[in-house]
Amino acid sequence: MIERVEFDADGVRLVGDLRLPPPAGPHPALVLTGPFTGTRDQVAGLYAARLAEAGYVTLAFDHRNWGESGGTPRGHEDAQGKLHDLRAAVSLLRARPEADGARIGAVGICLGAGYALRFAAFDPRVKVFAGIAGAYNNPYGMRAGMSPGGYQDALASFTEVLERQDRGGEIEYLPAVAAEGEAAMPGDEPFAYYGTERGASAHWRNEVTRASIRELITLDNMTGADFLSPKPALIVHGVVDRFCSPEGAEEAYKRMDDPKSLIWLDARLHIDLYDTEPHVTQAVEATVTFLGEHL
Repeated sequence: MIERVEFDADGVRLVGDLRLPPPAGPHPALVLTGPFTGTRDQVAGLYAARLAEAGYVTLAFDHRNWGESGGTPRGHEDAQGKLHDLRAAVSLLRARPEADGARIGAVGICLGAGYALRFAAFDPRVKVFAGIAGAYNNPYGMRAGMSPGGYQDALASFTEVLERQDRGGEIEYLPAVAAEGEAAMPGDEPFAYYGTERGASAHWRNEVTRASIRELITLDNMTGADFLSPKPALIVHGVVDRFCSPEGAEEAYKRMDDPKSLIWLDARLHIDLYDTEPHVTQAVEATVTFLGEHL
């Protein structure tokens, strides 16, 4: 059963889909968070549905500024706000009689894996973490990838955007995806999911604030790996991934303490783990096995 739910985080109304497996609970429960720009009926919703079939209460929702949820500017990545959204989502789960409030896990896919990791590390109500095709952002890695000078140039560019907006200018946007030209996620691979019927959603828009990129390059979700212990952690990742590096997944894994598990899947594209078989089933089965042992 899928129930549309609405709940507040910092006064912002959030919209989610609560999936309730039979029979009557209480069941262990999972909060899910998905890719950058994604809405709840895309990747997060797919995994929420599959995990609900395995007997978990699941909650996939639109973060503030995205999808059907409230918040402004629209299409803006609010890193701290997303952590607050996850906190409120867990509060909702713990208030539901169908969910076992003592057995709650956080599951993230793509950028959501980093948020789920950081959130799980610092919220004692969350007992286990699972990340799939995760982006475990940290500014050290971003700076290393750009060079120190390039990193400072990028910060200066985005600060100019924010200063214009602070002085009353319009919010500046760029496409979320584009097969060619400038976009927050440029190139054929992101476009193959978001820019086609494959990832079609009535609630998704092909735009993102330009300032969102500053959030991504200054975000430190990797620190969650240092503080997660003694909670169990699972990382599932493709052996080839041009958008969320296998090296980042391996670093997160190494920085965690036991109990932990790292599972490599023979996926060659990042978006293979969004909706492509057998990769999704393999990721779901690995997650269900791990949660069965630890939640």
